[in-house]
Amino acid sequence: MCARDPGMSAEEPMDAPIARAFDEIRFGAARTLNLRAQQPTATQAATQTEAWLRTLQVQGATEALIITGRGLRSVEGYSPVREAIVRLLPSLRRRNVISGYAEHTPGSFVILFAPVRALFEAPLRRRERSPKIAQPLPQTLAALDEETQRQLRDLAAISLAVLGVKSPTRSQIEDEMARQFSVLTVALADDGDREALLQQAIMRAAEEYEAAD
Repeated sequence: MCARDPGMSAEEPMDAPIARAFDEIRFGAARTLNLRAQQPTATQAATQTEAWLRTLQVQGATEALIITGRGLRSVEGYSPVREAIVRLLPSLRRRNVISGYAEHTPGSFVILFAPVRALFEAPLRRRERSPKIAQPLPQTLAALDEETQRQLRDLAAISLAVLGVKSPTRSQIEDEMARQFSVLTVALADDGDREALLQQAIMRAAEEYEAAD
């Protein structure tokens, strides 16, 4: 019988190093969130995970890995972080951030992303509040770069056409632009060039609408 590697966590089975190697190849560091290593509180884990998944969605990721651990090292063998993520994932699926998820191991989950355009179709639920993410971008569309406004206007026309509005009025276009701005900015990271990220999200949504035609 093989002895356990003294450097191996008590949560990990004997073949864990091989499994981790395959996960690293499949997901890479950019699409892996290791909450077990960070040891956040349950609230911190949920907030961080939602922001991270929203960012990956607008970047065009197709899948990601979240490692929560199973809580075997806790006093009661219970993982509040894992339970927080278990509660969060159905909410993100209802809001069209993700399209599905599955337990990968007893302490990790594989996440499948919804297309960016699906964000505009998500139903509003009173019990689910929008995450409070700082938004350095100006709150009026007029303050955005002209190119950003043009891209938002084009996306608004595309999405309204999908809804059957072939000749939208100026008011309808502006309302749709404001709605899209509100939806997409929630997904942007707090650091970096947020308007450049917004343009990236707009272009991805437009490409998805065109690909669906």
